[in-house]
Amino acid sequence: MSGGEGGGTTLEFTPTWVVAMVCTVIVAISLAMERLLHYTGKFLKSHNQKSLFEALQKVKEELMLLGFISLLLTVFQNPISKICVSPGLVTHMLPCGLSERSSSESESAEASHFQSSFSVSSSTPIRIRRLLGETTTSTSETGTCAEKDKVPLLSTEALHHLHIFIFVLAIVHVTFSVLTVLFGGARIRQWKHWEDKIAEQNYDTKQVLKPKITSVHQHDFIKGHFLGIGKNSAILGWLHSFFKQFYASVTKADYITLRLGFIQTHCKSNPKFNFHKYMIRALEDDFKQVVGISWYLWIFVVIFLLLNINGWHTYFWIAFIPFLLLLAVGTKLEHVITQLAHEVAEKHTALEGELVVQPSDEHFWFAKPQIVLYLIHFILFQNAFEIAFFFWIWFQYGFDSCIMGQVQYIIPRLVIGVFIQVLCSYSTLPLYAIVTQMGTTYKKAIFDEHVQAGLKGWAEKVKRKKGLKPGTDASSHAGSQGSVGVIQLGKLAKRASTPEEIQAAAPPPTSDEQK
Repeated sequence: MSGGEGGGTTLEFTPTWVVAMVCTVIVAISLAMERLLHYTGKFLKSHNQKSLFEALQKVKEELMLLGFISLLLTVFQNPISKICVSPGLVTHMLPCGLSERSSSESESAEASHFQSSFSVSSSTPIRIRRLLGETTTSTSETGTCAEKDKVPLLSTEALHHLHIFIFVLAIVHVTFSVLTVLFGGARIRQWKHWEDKIAEQNYDTKQVLKPKITSVHQHDFIKGHFLGIGKNSAILGWLHSFFKQFYASVTKADYITLRLGFIQTHCKSNPKFNFHKYMIRALEDDFKQVVGISWYLWIFVVIFLLLNINGWHTYFWIAFIPFLLLLAVGTKLEHVITQLAHEVAEKHTALEGELVVQPSDEHFWFAKPQIVLYLIHFILFQNAFEIAFFFWIWFQYGFDSCIMGQVQYIIPRLVIGVFIQVLCSYSTLPLYAIVTQMGTTYKKAIFDEHVQAGLKGWAEKVKRKKGLKPGTDASSHAGSQGSVGVIQLGKLAKRASTPEEIQAAAPPPTSDEQK
């Protein structure tokens, strides 16, 4: 009744009801997941959540890539397991020491000796014979290479375990990214009452027309970032920024001042601009990048698997990479706010009107605010990688596995992972959402959907007239250097100097653009 190289039961001698039942369960789960993603997409589209819908499409792409990787591992597992190499090549750079391997092999030998006491004749129950399936498969692979005085490059069982690890990693990363953005978005939405209160004050005509003189050093924003610790010491200023990310990352004074600085720089003609709504849209746009697993992240996975050598405790030391990066990112974002406060406080003692800060890319690393997003992406992936690796080892090999390591290395890893997830969700991500708006340029999310479609259509027409190659992102071109990029979009935008003027002049989208 046995067939195949490994000695396991083939489909020729497997009951049809077993095959049908397993196929039914697998197909049902797959269809349920597909329908769930489909209806989630319809829900997001019906609620005009275009950015989140595009993020969902990115998740589908990752799942498709995962399925292709799974297919390749399944198709090529037998050819790979038949590749034979010299025994000396597989005795170095092991995750577990040879002593643990010898102990494991002795236990397997004892189990095999116990099982061999049973008769394996045709009358032997198939259940008992299946107990020998794994050992027989390994023996068959080893025997094939043993004839050449070599050993298998990678066994079928090891390929299967690697397959499971890649699947767990992808699922955990997507799940953690979604949770981070959901919790971070919930934290940002708590600021909405600040935006509503500012809107009420802007509708009060007497309050708006009332002349106002602002004492700079008495302003709450300045007192929190300039007159306190670190006024005359750069080191103390950085320390203050480091600790502030833990207890009050964004205060009401911070929000009001940064909001006003953004509006005065990019939307001066519209003081009633809904800055909070713009931040949410911009964060949703950025989420499309955070949720994906880019090629350079896969390179990191390969490097870690290469360095996971017995005695190095790579899985422990590598946990500090996202931890330190997250602290550095949070400190830098807080320090950007401090720099904005210092620029105003060092130049003025009193101002006519409100206190206004001047956004600039120069406050960010290499004058590129988008670097922060790449770092957050790497931090989330690295943290998900650590957690996924832990659970994979736990369920695949057990808590006492030599790969798992000692308890004094396991507990800190889990504590660091939880700390990163909480801090990134409730502090770093909200900080990123507001502080990165303090760059020189604004994002395309500042425009409504129909305006983005109109600007993109204008850009394509202008490029065709000028003989330029169509297909580049018009809205991002419109967002650079205020009105400079918008002027190139067409005749209707030549006189526009702010997003509001562009939006007012923008025609409704065509039927194709609506689609």
